[in-house]
Amino acid sequence: MKLITLLCFCFISFAYAQTTDIKTVPFAEDAVSQFPNVRDVALTANENEVIFSAQSVMGDVSALVYIRKNKEGWTTPEVLSFSGQYFDIEPYFSRDGLTLYFASNRPLNNTSTETKDFDIWLVTRTNINEKWSEPKNLGAPINTEMDEFYPVITNSKNIYFTLDNTSLKRKDDIYMSVYKDGNYTSPIALGEAINSEGYEFNAFISPDESFLIYTCYNRKDGYGSGDLYISYKNENNEWSEAKNMGNAVNSDKMDYCPFVDVNTQSLYFTSKRNSTPKNFNTKMTIEELKDIFNSYDNGSSRLYKMSIPDLKIKE
Repeated sequence: MKLITLLCFCFISFAYAQTTDIKTVPFAEDAVSQFPNVRDVALTANENEVIFSAQSVMGDVSALVYIRKNKEGWTTPEVLSFSGQYFDIEPYFSRDGLTLYFASNRPLNNTSTETKDFDIWLVTRTNINEKWSEPKNLGAPINTEMDEFYPVITNSKNIYFTLDNTSLKRKDDIYMSVYKDGNYTSPIALGEAINSEGYEFNAFISPDESFLIYTCYNRKDGYGSGDLYISYKNENNEWSEAKNMGNAVNSDKMDYCPFVDVNTQSLYFTSKRNSTPKNFNTKMTIEELKDIFNSYDNGSSRLYKMSIPDLKIKE
């Protein structure tokens, strides 16, 4: 591992765990607050377009929702043209913004409306002003009869995703497939530095595949529920042992679905963190009660943003 990368990794592990100077703020609060739960954020490279998953209270209904930046801020949320009927989640833009990958339980063709297992799908457009195409299933060897989730495509067109491999006595793991000669190779699970017998899911991979941020569930060094962990790839093409990103990032509730904007060095993620007060000095009015119930960090699934300049990420 290069010295600068090693120093960077050590600093990140310490700084995120110890500092309180890193500020986590709501992202697209006005849009996000319109839905019971929101998760899975994807941004175009110029940060002008955002897609997220809007979900019901119980999380059993999910659609991909789109907002776009204009002079006044973010536009009114709208359901994407191909979404709104099936359970669609976890969008990811290609670097040029003309291909969108996502996970869905939709049927393979229009002759049926019966849902299936989760696969990775894609839609395309010729330019940013055109409508998206009809969804196309990514097909084998990526998709199987098992559930595939959370696709991320790198500069080399390699694909990383979450797989619930029911043939193994494990939980969710992170897999990757190499793009070679115009086709994807058979996916392989990342090593023990990343995966375990527990739950590992929702991995963001940097465009150059130098670092990985993902969710680990209920690990011994965690803060409770799901936490974000980080790992770096060394010169031998091996992943370092994943480290918890600390309590400046993670809460004692579910923290998951990371996305890093390499241009602005910003981390976006989903969290169910809850800052609702439990004790009150005076009797609340109905308006005050509603304000508390409708606060952004009330335990509902919400989107957050924070700056991570010390990560020294690159495109």
